[in-house]
Amino acid sequence: MSKRRCTHAGSWYSAHGATLSEELDTWLDKVPDSIKDVGNLPQPQARAIIAPHAGYAYSGPAAAWAYKSLDLSKAKRIFLLGPSHHFYLPDCALSQCTHYSTPLGDLLVDTKTVAELHKTGKFGKMSKSVDEDEHSLEMHLPYIFKVLSKNFPPNELPPLIPILVGNTNPTKEREYGDILAPYLEDETNVFIVSSDFCHWGLRFSYTYYLPAANSAPSEGVNLRSRDKPTGSTIYDSIERIDRLAMNSIESGSHDTFINNLQGTGNTICGRHPIGIVMCALENLKRALKLNSLTTDFKFIRYERSSQCKEVSDSSVSYASAFARVECEDVAAQFEDDIGTKPRALAAGQDHASTIGLVS
Repeated sequence: MSKRRCTHAGSWYSAHGATLSEELDTWLDKVPDSIKDVGNLPQPQARAIIAPHAGYAYSGPAAAWAYKSLDLSKAKRIFLLGPSHHFYLPDCALSQCTHYSTPLGDLLVDTKTVAELHKTGKFGKMSKSVDEDEHSLEMHLPYIFKVLSKNFPPNELPPLIPILVGNTNPTKEREYGDILAPYLEDETNVFIVSSDFCHWGLRFSYTYYLPAANSAPSEGVNLRSRDKPTGSTIYDSIERIDRLAMNSIESGSHDTFINNLQGTGNTICGRHPIGIVMCALENLKRALKLNSLTTDFKFIRYERSSQCKEVSDSSVSYASAFARVECEDVAAQFEDDIGTKPRALAAGQDHASTIGLVS
């Protein structure tokens, strides 16, 4: 047994289990049970979320919105994708650990699925030190343990498939999306994408500024330390930059998201795992003829660590979103209409059978 320690406990979040549990419950309870234009939470078939990974004092409340949206009623395994902050990685890497520790208890790693992914030849392996240094995965573990514990007996928590995502290009993101699409199609799989949004300020080497509320991304400028903008406030500009990115993600088009990032340079640290899951969703839409109402992300919360007023200020943005992935009903209807299963569904079922997902 190889156990990943919760190395950021005691600094980024509480190492005391009872305190941490109470904090998580408090943040989850503060999220309304129903959201206008969305409906009741959790959302049926909401099997993919985007949520932040900063210290809980900053992003814990925002992350609660994504986790309260999550439908775990059929969950059997949890895919967790997060960006690599400290270790250069051109591709994706899998954990070699069998357990991930949290102050609330341990989460089991689904080593069988990890081995399946590794056999594709597209995934490397994280060393234990790289695994333990990275916070983008760890910061989700207490929330995952908490929401699973509300839905499953202690000894039956669905296992975890942690994936560290490196500096992937759009082509590689499409390749990984193709690999993960059959897993996403399976209604027993949940996908969690770890990402903060805009990191703004001189300390992040990002001071992009849109002077007006209706400024196009190409009309922005990079502020210098002595600049005093006279148009929109800096914090309003940051929100607009983030909203443009969120709109591009909600579009469901990976190309639109990439174009947005190229236009503004927004420092979304989880842009690569977001891109991979967007590609997997696009794959399902094409194969199963799904519509955007069932597969595209919907953002429901946006917060920032502070409001920047001067160029010397800095802030990090946090956003939470969910995507409903309803493949089974649509695929069944598609089969009734034409008498054959869509290729992605058939491939997903065959693949699932080989690893014990279908009895």
